[in-house]
Amino acid sequence: MRRRTSPVQAILIGGVMVVALLWVLFPFYWAFVNSIKKPADTFRSGAWVPFLQFQPTLEHWVSELAILEIRQALINSTIIALGAATLAVLLGTLAAYALARFRFGKSGNANLTTWFISQRILPPVVVVIPFFLIMRQLQLLDNVFSLVLLNATFTLPFPVIILSQMIRELPQELEEAALVDGANVSQAFTRVVLPLILPGLVATWIICMAFSWNEFLFALSLTTNRAIPMPVIIAGAEHTRGVQFWFVGVRVLLTMLPPIVFALLAQRYIIRGLTLGAVKG
Repeated sequence: MRRRTSPVQAILIGGVMVVALLWVLFPFYWAFVNSIKKPADTFRSGAWVPFLQFQPTLEHWVSELAILEIRQALINSTIIALGAATLAVLLGTLAAYALARFRFGKSGNANLTTWFISQRILPPVVVVIPFFLIMRQLQLLDNVFSLVLLNATFTLPFPVIILSQMIRELPQELEEAALVDGANVSQAFTRVVLPLILPGLVATWIICMAFSWNEFLFALSLTTNRAIPMPVIIAGAEHTRGVQFWFVGVRVLLTMLPPIVFALLAQRYIIRGLTLGAVKG
């Protein structure tokens, strides 16, 4: 029998939810308000409600979008995020299928899974200098392709761990039936397994894209001009007269909007993908 929630518990739960919602939404509100304030209003206390406490303006949006470096940074971030997510999911799906369907000898599947997880736990700052030296030797400094490779490397554990579990949840008899009908292993993988885990593929791709979009350390260390992405641009909003909060607000919103749009468009697949195998009938 389901226990009824008392009025006090309902109020407490509602209060916690409201506080959590305000905690999540306040950075968006702060960025938006500062992006439409004039510099004088930014440093004036009590100016939080547009039209009532200050007159909003779009001059900061116009001036920021007119800057070539901002537009190029948006393009760089898009290429890095999409390229790294696609490469990580492509390689991670193959590795996940191997871990789920084959048994490895001395190394063992559990040890290989642990090794993949360790690549995500490893602090990126530990490998910044080695990667810098490698990219300098390969003449890939200040190159978008180098950031695609590095971000794909560090997001690869996500598709391996998530998709391997999803593939284990699939009945292996489906692939065996395809093999009996004359398909080979690769055909059974592409025509049977991939369509069934499509929601998981989309959800994993979105996760990898978000992490690659927000990556800052490698972008700061390996880029100087042509390949600078938006996270580095945000950090560069400090001026000789202090932090220009109005430009920070514009750049923060420009950086947050693309992944939010991707997530909203693919939310159906994200929910299905992250809950795949959670409920068994």
